[in-house]
Amino acid sequence: MKFGHQHPYGVVRREFLQVGFSGFVGLGLSGLLAARARGNEEGSPSRKARGVILIFQTGGPSHHETFDPKPEAPAEIRGEYGTIPTSVPGIHFAEHMPRLAERADRLAVVRTMSHKHNNHLNATHWVMTGQEQPGAFFDKVASRGDYPCYASAMSYLRPRADGLPGGVMLPTYLMEGPLTWPGQHAGFLGPKYDPWQLTQDPNRDDFKVENLALPEGFSVERLGGRRALAEVLARETEIWQAKAEAESFSKQREQAYTMLQRGQVGRAFDLTEEPDHLRDRYGRHMFGQSLLLARRLIEAEIPIVQVNLGRVQTWDSHADIFRRLREDLLPPTDQGVSALLDDLQSRGLLDETLVVLAGEFGRTPKLSMLPGQTMVGRDHWPQVFSAAFAGAGVTGGQVIGRSDKSGAYPATMAFTPADLAATIYRALGISGEAEVVDMLGRPIRLVTGSPIEPLYTGAAV
Repeated sequence: MKFGHQHPYGVVRREFLQVGFSGFVGLGLSGLLAARARGNEEGSPSRKARGVILIFQTGGPSHHETFDPKPEAPAEIRGEYGTIPTSVPGIHFAEHMPRLAERADRLAVVRTMSHKHNNHLNATHWVMTGQEQPGAFFDKVASRGDYPCYASAMSYLRPRADGLPGGVMLPTYLMEGPLTWPGQHAGFLGPKYDPWQLTQDPNRDDFKVENLALPEGFSVERLGGRRALAEVLARETEIWQAKAEAESFSKQREQAYTMLQRGQVGRAFDLTEEPDHLRDRYGRHMFGQSLLLARRLIEAEIPIVQVNLGRVQTWDSHADIFRRLREDLLPPTDQGVSALLDDLQSRGLLDETLVVLAGEFGRTPKLSMLPGQTMVGRDHWPQVFSAAFAGAGVTGGQVIGRSDKSGAYPATMAFTPADLAATIYRALGISGEAEVVDMLGRPIRLVTGSPIEPLYTGAAV
């Protein structure tokens, strides 16, 4: 297995600061501002949402056992679960999501999400950024050559005068062993635009606001080919940039803690302000309390909150799939997401908050057993999977798209992670023409897909 990251520009661990390098290649401040303005130009879609909550099922949930059951298929495809009717006549979910089934009138389920990457890291980058990972190969770890996540793009295109970030990710950081999942940071925009990262379980009794930590940058492995870098920058410049980057982190951290110590954002992390009965409704577990915290952060004007439902590969059900989903994963998800929808609606926030529930891909249509395992499961399957949407103008009570009879491929129009990204950005008022600037000073189109229009029109596809 290969873990090394082959950066196309030969950049080592201390990578270029975006502004400094832009100046080196001749892109001045006016160019940067002009590119940024394209993301807010006149004629771009009006802002429909005050915020987005992206609920990420890391590892890839099975669409067969959630939103796209196949009750008429053979047992090796159908699986063990039955189906249940929802609040919308004609729409059925898998049986272990009763609360979400009751709230199907608020949900729009897209059953034809699709892409081509069956590796967790590559697929996660695509779903979290809307772009394919540059130079993607099996288990390609995070680097500063990656595309920015949604929160980072917001920080870049819509910088805030109050110093708050474009987004917060919680309650886990997606990393395992030598593998750091891409798509969690600002990529080539640089650490200045990284989202805040919370790495503590909000359900713990000792959970405190002080546990918010800004990452110290990402471990980008040192590459062998230093010659290209040496030809571009002298050693003195590299040292200066490393110092500037460290100072940037110091200022960012100081600013972060200043914001946390006062005002609405600081209070948002204090879950003890919530009544016990509401916390109980969300569930006294990591999933539930993280979703409650997400609602509080949206109220505190954080535009994008990503809630990871588990640590890396939590939903990666290669074996023992039915017990794990039934006992460990679906009940807290069903409880927490349902409570979030109810809570947002009761506060008048659902109409202005886009809620997205998705993983990086689905699972294979046919059950199998890997060597050395004793229980069946489903392997990675990006060809078709489901995502659920609610709020911010989404027309609930509908299913968009249809997979084939075995849940293997789209039978109707497919939607890609690029379309998901276009939907998220448009909900926040970011133009489809928005551009960011990469490390070489080149303008890069942020949105390459198209918004999923049936979410809002209700027109079947």
